[in-house]
Amino acid sequence: MDSAASEKSIIALDRWLQTPAGNYVRVWEQACLDRLTVDIFGYNAVQIGMPHINGLAANRMPNKWLADTRLPSSCASSPRTVLALDFSELPFASQSLDLVILPHVLEFAAEPHQVLREVERVLIPEGRLIICGFNPASLWGARQAAGRLTGSHFLPQAGELISMPRVKDWLKLLNMGLSHGYFGCYAPPCKTEHWLQRYAFMDGAGARWWPYLGAAYIVQAIKRVKGMRLIGPAWTRQSAKAPVAVPATNKRREQQDG
Repeated sequence: MDSAASEKSIIALDRWLQTPAGNYVRVWEQACLDRLTVDIFGYNAVQIGMPHINGLAANRMPNKWLADTRLPSSCASSPRTVLALDFSELPFASQSLDLVILPHVLEFAAEPHQVLREVERVLIPEGRLIICGFNPASLWGARQAAGRLTGSHFLPQAGELISMPRVKDWLKLLNMGLSHGYFGCYAPPCKTEHWLQRYAFMDGAGARWWPYLGAAYIVQAIKRVKGMRLIGPAWTRQSAKAPVAVPATNKRREQQDG
């Protein structure tokens, strides 16, 4: 996918997120991101792409940014600091960010591997990365695959769905350790709010009976640095024991006395 096609697909994703199906996904991802980010501490955090979700809303870091390929029309009224940048060339210093969120960026990026390499570069050791994606092994993924044959797409056409195992392999190559993985949105690919509400019961049933077939997933990873050892403060200090003299028995002298 070239840069022009990537830009068009991102715009198409923004429009799709305004549909009932898109809102259904956004509600689940927002709730999940709130649970994941509330206990991640540090100083600097950035969300790359998808301004319709505030992935850092529950996080308490002092410096939080939203980065996108273009400035959203509502950026003037948004309390978040918005940056316009190229996802494959992040304007941050190496090892300067504590948390990075990628909501549906890899699927619509021209160079997803380069995006991940840049994220790994800017993360500090033990920094956190959260990735949101659409699951190809789901009813939505099957509907999207059928749409490529019939020309009737459910999700934006230019996106390439990336499975969670594939994302894990990419992260492993970058020394990123998987921390958590979640699936959600088990309703069939319906376009109207009425039918999505009718299948709402499948969210509870799917999480129990077919947990890996959710339409969307979220992966949390931690940047690992080989050879690094975190040394904590010495809270207790043990005093050195004084040497104790041990009397030696002169067995030969005792034998002579006897």
